[in-house]
Amino acid sequence: MSLAFLLTTLVVVATPGTGVVYTLAAALSHGRRASVVAAFACALGIVPHVLATVTGLAALLNASAAAFQIVKYAGVAYLLYMAWATLRDKEALVVEQDSGPRSAGRVIVRGVLINLLNPKLTIFFFAFLPQFVSPDEPHALPRMLGLSGVFMLLTFVVFALYGVLAASVRSHVTSRPRVMTWLRRSFAGSFLALGTKLALTAR
Repeated sequence: MSLAFLLTTLVVVATPGTGVVYTLAAALSHGRRASVVAAFACALGIVPHVLATVTGLAALLNASAAAFQIVKYAGVAYLLYMAWATLRDKEALVVEQDSGPRSAGRVIVRGVLINLLNPKLTIFFFAFLPQFVSPDEPHALPRMLGLSGVFMLLTFVVFALYGVLAASVRSHVTSRPRVMTWLRRSFAGSFLALGTKLALTAR
């Protein structure tokens, strides 16, 4: 594993996107535990993209405009739903004592869907991984899977760090109604902006 791979991965993972926004929202809504669960869910949502890359579906999405558009607009629709749900739900960012299995399950489902419905991840892996795997390498498949595992691990670590830091100031933020209203609108706006960006992004 090269230093270039690790640095590139860190830059990609640390750049704020839908996963970071969702993890921060979970941290401020439900605290540190939920933020770690959200980070895990976002990392888990990468698995289908890795499998798509390895099995060749990425090549299909890259070659077929129709396939790409279908997955892309499913992701856009979900991000718009997240924006609407965040803005509508006035209890979305409040201190809650209940963090039982049901809440954790909901956090996981949403986190997985956010990354699952992002076709750019599949295209990213399709373009990213081959740069670090020699075409003549006898064990190319295990190496690609290993590099993908490292990418997922770093995604979890960086997202969890974002979440834990946000959760550490949670009590100072959630006790101020005006701040909570501003945050709810900001998260909704972030999901809307990310959805719009995805909709306008060409292959």
